[in-house]
Amino acid sequence: MDILYLNSRQMGFKVHGGSSGIGTFAIQIAKTRGVKVFVTAGNEEKLVVCKELGADVFINYRAEDFVARVKEETSGKASGLRMSPENKAEIVNEVEKNVWPAVVAGRVKPVVHKQCPLSSEAHWLIESSQHIDEILKQGRGR
Repeated sequence: MDILYLNSRQMGFKVHGGSSGIGTFAIQIAKTRGVKVFVTAGNEEKLVVCKELGADVFINYRAEDFVARVKEETSGKASGLRMSPENKAEIVNEVEKNVWPAVVAGRVKPVVHKQCPLSSEAHWLIESSQHIDEILKQGRGR
């Protein structure tokens, strides 16, 4: 995920793999903060899910160049800042302050593709990348 500065007053957020578990969460959080969200995904079905979650710009990375598309969408004015492990304490602090309240209030919810017992089916779904968001793997007795 990258933070994009679209101009001096507007920030955007680029989410690679927008239909993944972290991607769907990031879209929802960014939208609760009023941020323009750019997403990439590998097929149209996954991009539809991103749209339903509130993303603004949808890029099929198999069909188009996302760097060129972001430049096109921002008239070449977007500059990026990649999140890095060096600012972990700042990230944790910002999550506690800005993210967790949205989760507690129910404005951000996990999207579950399927619940599977611990089996080859769950592993196959993950490896095939045909799922959208989370696959909950259940142990015995559930």
